[in-house]
Amino acid sequence: MKKGLIQFMKTLKNNKSNLTYQQFRTIKGQAFAGDIEGARKGLFKLLERRCG
Repeated sequence: MKKGLIQFMKTLKNNKSNLTYQQFRTIKGQAFAGDIEGARKGLFKLLERRCG
């Protein structure tokens, strides 16, 4: 696995409690498909909406 993907997955797992199951799976799938930047942007947008 690429270094960027590993770092992103750590970030995603740390924020798992702030996401719904479907949101988590969607962002994870996007990252594994190779769109890490898009997944990162989506994660931060979801966290901004959810956590204020």
